[in-house]
Amino acid sequence: MTIADTPAPVRGLGRDWRHLWGAGALSTLGDGALVAAMPLLAAATTDDPVLVSGVTAAATLPWLLLSLPMGAWVDRFDRRRLMMAAQGAHVFLIAVLALLVTFGAARIWMLFVLAFGVGAAGLLVTGAGEALIVSVVPKSELETANGRRVATESVLGEFGGPPLGSALFALATPLPFWLDAAMFLLALMMIVRIRAGGAVERSRPRGRMLAEIGEGLRWLARNRLPRTLTLIAGAGNFCETMALSTLVLFARDVLGVGSGGYGLLVAAMAVGGVAGSLVAGRVVVRFGGRPIALGVQLVIPLSWLGIALVGRSAVTVVALFTVFSLAVALWNVMASSLRQRLIPAELLGRVGGAGRMISFGAIPLGAVCGGLVADSFGLVAPWIVCAVLRLLVSLLAWPSLRRWEG
Repeated sequence: MTIADTPAPVRGLGRDWRHLWGAGALSTLGDGALVAAMPLLAAATTDDPVLVSGVTAAATLPWLLLSLPMGAWVDRFDRRRLMMAAQGAHVFLIAVLALLVTFGAARIWMLFVLAFGVGAAGLLVTGAGEALIVSVVPKSELETANGRRVATESVLGEFGGPPLGSALFALATPLPFWLDAAMFLLALMMIVRIRAGGAVERSRPRGRMLAEIGEGLRWLARNRLPRTLTLIAGAGNFCETMALSTLVLFARDVLGVGSGGYGLLVAAMAVGGVAGSLVAGRVVVRFGGRPIALGVQLVIPLSWLGIALVGRSAVTVVALFTVFSLAVALWNVMASSLRQRLIPAELLGRVGGAGRMISFGAIPLGAVCGGLVADSFGLVAPWIVCAVLRLLVSLLAWPSLRRWEG
């Protein structure tokens, strides 16, 4: 992120970038509110940790099941139009959820269904949007664009949206869901204003869908560095979600945080991500990718272990999570820029889809495991398990990352 000192409106990357960035900002704000409101709604419906974590699993299950075919769509069709269609689906699904909550008709199984649909639409928006960046931003400015994008996601999605969502939920349960629908609608209007075409230039005719998906998988499998970073991201997402899938219950029962303070807790935990995203672009350019990747492998598991061992107050958890989110912000900018620079333009959707299937497809698995572990061994147990697993992954990945010349 170029890191302008704040994620203010971007001037140097062009009109299309501003609209793409603006759409992402609006959508992220709505998502941030939903991140706080959906678990609160689930927890108000049931006290079962498995069911509460299951809502998170349902929302992220499309990353595991649909990343490959949607990645192929991103390389087959106009990326801007795909974003428009997916954002429109977002508006419709969240409006349905808002209506159900307004009239007191929401049931836990409905949350599962709607969470899955919203997750599928979000997957397509993310895949098409990330691929579209290379059409509106020069390659020399990718760190700048990605830095600003991650800064915006941190400020609005993690620092702004959650307290807003929890405050609105405490005021009136339907409000955060109506806000989410409005934000997605405004984001759709911004995407419509993008002029650059999102059509993909191909060096050869399209083949069958399965053959094209296989091409993306083979590219990822044959390239050691992107493959290694993808596997690390998958393991990290699995472990993180294992703990966070029952965070709403951990905050209530262990930290003593009520529903009104839950959003503030989530937002405060994102402080490191905000700070990291504001400087990540400059840091990546200055030091290179390898030192950042190696440092993150130590910081993340130690942060989780600290929360597991001494995180019994909101202040302690926020402090340790700040360190973790700072490391993640640096990682995200480094990894996104690397992918966009290394992957051939006509393969961005398919390779990105393969990567998301592995990295984000681990999220629903982590959510289910987190709920089962919490149900069997208590709400602190997921933090212990994820810290140990993440440390093992770091140790296994260390030799490969040291061979990275970058």
